[in-house]
Amino acid sequence: MSIKKWKAFLRKEVVLPLKAKGKQKIFCIGFNKTGTTSLKKAMLDLGYQVGNQRDAELLLPNYLAQEYQGIIKYCKSAQFFQDIPFSLPETYKILEDNFPNSKYILTLRDSPEQWYHSLCNFHSNSFSEGKLPNTYQLKNIDYVYKGFLWDSMNAITPLDENDPYKKEPLIRAYNDHIENVQTFFKSKEKSLLSINLAEKDSYKRLITFLEVDSDESDFPWENKTKKKVD
Repeated sequence: MSIKKWKAFLRKEVVLPLKAKGKQKIFCIGFNKTGTTSLKKAMLDLGYQVGNQRDAELLLPNYLAQEYQGIIKYCKSAQFFQDIPFSLPETYKILEDNFPNSKYILTLRDSPEQWYHSLCNFHSNSFSEGKLPNTYQLKNIDYVYKGFLWDSMNAITPLDENDPYKKEPLIRAYNDHIENVQTFFKSKEKSLLSINLAEKDSYKRLITFLEVDSDESDFPWENKTKKKVD
């Protein structure tokens, strides 16, 4: 093993877990494209240790195989986590079993339709030159790993190979996820914050939930000339 790889190994397996040890975990469990990128930036600015997103995304096969030990181990590397696999259905139950007294943030959009269009626009512009990817593309685009897009969308809801972006099942999956999360935490209301980052008081609600102080009055948007929830 080269010195560079050895240092990277030590940082990942020793330094980061030691830094995060004993600190409360905070999980963003809203679907991707509900403001999770903006929330991540806010958490960084508040001084939280944020998990490496690519390392987390590579755990999708573990989630699909219901082999959660790799996810649990990864959670020891930081304080705050978002997107896949944390955004996927049922993950929050595993997290709650293994990290009691954690806090959870359920990010929302103005409407299910807004989330659906955001997902479609992101995939079209990022992976298929302005058009929705077809099934073949979803299975073969090498993003994170070959087939990651197909796997991640199927983790939300089983896809129709003839129409993978069919609106009805995706909207239903979005609504079901919100309902299931809020039902699960009904008896633990202080552990869950449901939040739409586009709403005026959302940042204040976040810092109140986290019990931290901040000089900011709004989310520190990357594009200050045009607020955009990613």
